[in-house]
Amino acid sequence: MAKRRRYSEEFKREAVRLTRQAGTSVAQVARDVGVSTSQLFRWRREVDGEGHAFPGPGVARDQELMALKRELARVKRERDFLRDAAAFFASESK
Repeated sequence: MAKRRRYSEEFKREAVRLTRQAGTSVAQVARDVGVSTSQLFRWRREVDGEGHAFPGPGVARDQELMALKRELARVKRERDFLRDAAAFFASESK
């Protein structure tokens, strides 16, 4: 059994935007982006409908980016502390 593919909200919105361009068909866009036409039509209905489109379980890109920035800052603090401690102990042993 094939594993279910998950698409980001950005990918879905971009695919829907492509279907709205003059001279393009939904079938052609679906072939180009690698999804079925019925899937693309469902995404269009979700965007056109009321409420929030694509309410999937995924993490928003901005939230993920902020979490990664926080983790990077923590790792940099740890690295700087260890570098300073190593320099201190190296000077003590001389």
